[in-house]
Amino acid sequence: MSARRATRRRGGRTREPLWSRVLADLRVRMARGEFAEAFPTDRQLVARYGVSRHTVREAVRRLKDEGVVARERGRGSFVRPLALEQRVGPLYSLFRSVEDQGHVQRSDVLAQRAVRDRRVAERLGVRADTPLFHLRRVRRADAVAFAVDDVWIPMRIARPLLRTDFRHGAVYAELDRLVGVGPLNGWERISPAVAPPRERRLLGLTAADAVFVVHRYTETAEGPLEWRETLVRGDMFTYATQWSATGTATNFDARPRPPRRR
Repeated sequence: MSARRATRRRGGRTREPLWSRVLADLRVRMARGEFAEAFPTDRQLVARYGVSRHTVREAVRRLKDEGVVARERGRGSFVRPLALEQRVGPLYSLFRSVEDQGHVQRSDVLAQRAVRDRRVAERLGVRADTPLFHLRRVRRADAVAFAVDDVWIPMRIARPLLRTDFRHGAVYAELDRLVGVGPLNGWERISPAVAPPRERRLLGLTAADAVFVVHRYTETAEGPLEWRETLVRGDMFTYATQWSATGTATNFDARPRPPRRR
C-alpha cells in the first residue's frame, strides 16, 4: 500500500496514514532541537518508529519539500537552521518579515472569535464590555513554530475578519482589504521572559528556554485599533535596528489614547 495514500479505513473509520504520524512527531522533535547536530538516517527512523523505509522516506520527503530538511553530499540530511531577523523602528508586519527572508509563513489558528475581555479593553482604552475580535495563532516559518500571537481589535472594526482564513495571511493586509483601515500611530515594547506552560508546549520549549514578549498598541485617526501580545522564541529571532547621528528618539508614552469623539 502506498505511503502517499491520504487515509486508510478500518471498520468504516478514516485513519491517519503512518507517514503523517511520523511527520508530526518529527516536527515536534525538531522544535525541541533534537536534530541540531544531525538528522537521523532512514535506518534509524525505521528502527525508531517501527515502520517501513517507504513510510519514513515519505515523511522526510515532505520536510525536504518544505525546505525544513536539506541533504548535502558527504554530510547527509540535516535540519536547516531557522534564524529570523526583525528590524525595529517603523511599523512592521511579522508575516512580511518572515516571507521577505525567504521562509514560508503559515499559522495554526487556535481562536478566531468575538469576546469581551476587561484586561484587554483597559489596554485599548475602551469600555470593559466592548465587543472585541480575538485572533490567536501559532506562527510558523518553514513549518517550525516560532511565535504564539494574540491580537484583539474592536469588533466594530474587525467583524469581517471573523470569516477570514488566517492560515496564510496578515492581519494588517486583511484590514486594509476588507475594511480600508490600518494603523497610523502606536508603540511597541519588547521584553525577555520565560514562556508559560501552555505556550512552551505550543512552541516546543523547555522551562529554561527564553522568549521575547512583544506588546503592541496601534490606533487609527479615530481611536484604538489593536492590542497585540506575541511570544517569540529567543533562540530563533533577533531584533535589530539601524541608527545614525540624525536618528529618532526611542522613548514613548505607553498609554493608549482614548477614542476620539465624533
